[in-house]
Amino acid sequence: MAPKAKPIIFLLLNLTTILLLSTVPVQSTAQSYTSVVISQKGLDFVKDLLVTEAISSLTPLRLPQIQQSVRIPFLGNVHMVLSNITLLGIDVGSSFLKPGDTGIVIVASEMTCNLTMNWRYSYSTWFLPVSVSDEGTASIRVEGMEVGLTLGLEVQEGKLKLSLAQCGCLVKDISIKLDGGASWLYQGMIDAFEEQIESTVENAIMQKLKEGILKLDVFLQSLPEEIPLDDTASLNVTFANEPLLCNSSVGFEINGLFSPRKIVPVLKYQENDSESPVSCMDSESLVSCMDVSKMLGISLHEFVFNSASALYYDAEFMQWVVDKIPDQSLLNTAGWRFIIPQLYKKYPNDDMNLNISLSSAPAIVVSEHGFDATVYADLIIDVVEEGRIVPVACISLVIRGSGLAKLLGNNLAGSVELDDFVMSLKWSNIGNLHLFLIQPVMWTLLQTVFLPYTNAILGKGFPLPIIHGFTLENAELVYSNSRVTVCGDVQYTK
Repeated sequence: MAPKAKPIIFLLLNLTTILLLSTVPVQSTAQSYTSVVISQKGLDFVKDLLVTEAISSLTPLRLPQIQQSVRIPFLGNVHMVLSNITLLGIDVGSSFLKPGDTGIVIVASEMTCNLTMNWRYSYSTWFLPVSVSDEGTASIRVEGMEVGLTLGLEVQEGKLKLSLAQCGCLVKDISIKLDGGASWLYQGMIDAFEEQIESTVENAIMQKLKEGILKLDVFLQSLPEEIPLDDTASLNVTFANEPLLCNSSVGFEINGLFSPRKIVPVLKYQENDSESPVSCMDSESLVSCMDVSKMLGISLHEFVFNSASALYYDAEFMQWVVDKIPDQSLLNTAGWRFIIPQLYKKYPNDDMNLNISLSSAPAIVVSEHGFDATVYADLIIDVVEEGRIVPVACISLVIRGSGLAKLLGNNLAGSVELDDFVMSLKWSNIGNLHLFLIQPVMWTLLQTVFLPYTNAILGKGFPLPIIHGFTLENAELVYSNSRVTVCGDVQYTK
């Protein structure tokens, strides 16, 4: 039973870790834009997954030596020693994990344990001038053992803190069978050790559980506060508020925004943009999983995507010089002679570059239908004249697109398509331009150059906050007002 309890702890914490990015805001004391709710099915999965590993960590377990002296009529003082007491195997009949107001309760019951040991006794009497001794081996079976734990979860300085509030282990029945020596003669003496063996087993298992919880707490404390994405950006995965412990789920909140690599994030949003405090009664509204049987839901606010947009814009990643396109004739003034005649007249048969830069970070909105994006960009037409770059005109663009997210393993990726765009002449060194003639060419450039480049980047995606070793399975995406939620099961792969 003890092993079951320990695995549950490990499971819970691993799943808790798996969900470092949670979906249930509690007291909105810190800003949170990514959240995760672990359902009862998910908690049970964690428990069942770690039960085997917990048992393997408990077995084999060497218990302390037991010895005592007993006065027996006619024999005098008999010194008995039980050594090499080893816990070899544990079977768990049933177990459960239940979140509650005071913490997470884990109980394992109907547990059986098998142990082996060596026994030895010695005595001397007044009528025998020599010492008499005997030794042998014994097998022990423990039945009806129960283990109970109450774990406390709290957030300290952005990290998850695990503590052991209560721990108990109870052995209900024990049987000892001696082998070797005159074991039939000494069975009664060995039976006198039952209470000590029970106490030793209980204490050893509880000590192991306490050590395991301490190690698990150290593991949680060592989790990174950011997930590096590239040389520029990372995901801020610090916990924002206290965990939300409900009757059949556990929820966590993290910051979840993109931030400059190894720099404390400076991107902030107004207070009225934050989520309101959520209780257990309405936490499901944040994780819009149509299939309630899913193990977990990871919900991301549109601010997460806008923080990525702002970060890469500030890092000047949204500027491109295009000198190669599928229709290379459009990068020579000859290809524009009927569209912008004055361009060809002034710079006949000169090569061209298209200098594209965004004038602000793309604005992303999440709705029930998916993603909508608005991009404000300036396109400068450059002519390459005798090795010199000569800017000749600048066209301002407002590009509107829509798209959907997709899952690539544990990564959230996406793609976008062009809905429409409008353009205006910002300045020109070659006179007025007929924009209605340029519009078809611009549509082609956006479709064949801008969109493929954008989708190549979006197609890589970014990692969801899931601990290494766990993989999403049977996942689906649910869109709602300002949020996209990943609902799925998880599988553990070593």
